Amino acid sequence: MNKEGHVLNAVLLSIGLGYVFHPSGDVPTFRAIAEISVPVVLGALFPDVDTAFGKHRKTLHNLPVLAVIYAYPVFFDNLHFVWIGVATHYVLDVLGSKRGIALFYPYEKEYNLPFGVPVSSKWATGVTVAVTAVEIALVAVVVHFDLPIQDLSASVAGLI
Repeated sequence: MNKEGHVLNAVLLSIGLGYVFHPSGDVPTFRAIAEISVPVVLGALFPDVDTAFGKHRKTLHNLPVLAVIYAYPVFFDNLHFVWIGVATHYVLDVLGSKRGIALFYPYEKEYNLPFGVPVSSKWATGVTVAVTAVEIALVAVVVHFDLPIQDLSASVAGLI
């Protein structure tokens, strides 16, 4: 996926999450969107910093990096929601491309799915929107139904 696709995903995802957490469409909804959007967009762009150093789709496109980013709010009480952008970046690079990513770097094997689309494909934007819709739907299911990971969604909702 290209930079524009990652930003489109992050912006649409932020809007969707704002409505999932505050479906009324009033001030709390727009406050949530504003609070979520900047960290998610930054997180969505972060993995591609490895184009300036290291190996692209390896150095910053892996699960150990996601774990470190995810742990920041736990240990330092900052960078909330950045991990969401990083995680969705990975999802788009696996689903929305043919190449895949090295999930377990420094082990260099790249993981992908057989039905990815080339980054330059006319279908890339459609895949991005479809992936975003599925991501929002999954979060909505977790938030609005009594699932075992409800405590996680409640703690995330409590941040906004």
